[in-house]
Amino acid sequence: MNVEYTGRHYEVTPAIRKEVETGLAKIRKILRDRFETKVILTVEKHRHHAEITISPRNGPLVGLAQAKDMTMAVNEALDHLEKQAVKYKTKWHAKKRAARRTEEANKWNGHSTQEDVQTAVGLSETTAVPVLVHKFPAAAKTTEIHLLRSDEAVAMRPMTLEEAIKEAHFRDRDVFVFRDTKGKVMVLHRKRDGKMELIEAP
Repeated sequence: MNVEYTGRHYEVTPAIRKEVETGLAKIRKILRDRFETKVILTVEKHRHHAEITISPRNGPLVGLAQAKDMTMAVNEALDHLEKQAVKYKTKWHAKKRAARRTEEANKWNGHSTQEDVQTAVGLSETTAVPVLVHKFPAAAKTTEIHLLRSDEAVAMRPMTLEEAIKEAHFRDRDVFVFRDTKGKVMVLHRKRDGKMELIEAP
C-alpha cells in the first residue's frame, strides 16, 4: 500500500500508521481500485488536524477532520473518506449503466457505433457532392421463445364482465380469458398504463 505521510509539528507514530492503513484497506474493498494516498497530520495549539487524500481513477477524494487527539482525527477523516467512496462508487456505476443504455439506444436508432463512411456522388470531380453514408446495425437476433402453460389465466365457468375483472385482479393476471353469460369468448388485457382492455373473440 503506497501511502505518503507528512507530519507538521507532529511525529507520525506506528500506531497512527496502522490506523490509517486499516481504514484505507476498507476503502480499497469498496472502490476495488488501487490508489495513491497522501496523509498530512498537523498539530496547532493542541488541535490535531488530519487530511487524507486518495486518488482513484476518476478524481481525488479528500477526508478532513479535527479533534483533541490524532487518533480521533484520523478515524473521523477515514469515516468521511469511506462515505465519499460509497457515493463515488454508486455514481460511477450509474454513469456506466447510463452510457450502456445510451449506446444501445443509439445503436437501434440508426446511429452506428462504427465510423460512418464518407463518399462523393457526381458525374465528375468538380460536380461531385460529398455524401455521408451511415452504417446501420445488423438485425437483432431473435431469441428462443419460452412457452409456459397457465391454467390460472382462464376461467372455467361463465362470468359477467365485472366478475372477470375482479377475478383478473385477484389472480394478478395481465391477460385473462373467460366466457360471458352467452358463451362468447372474451379476453381481458391489462395495458402498460394500467387500464383494462376487453377483446371479443369473433
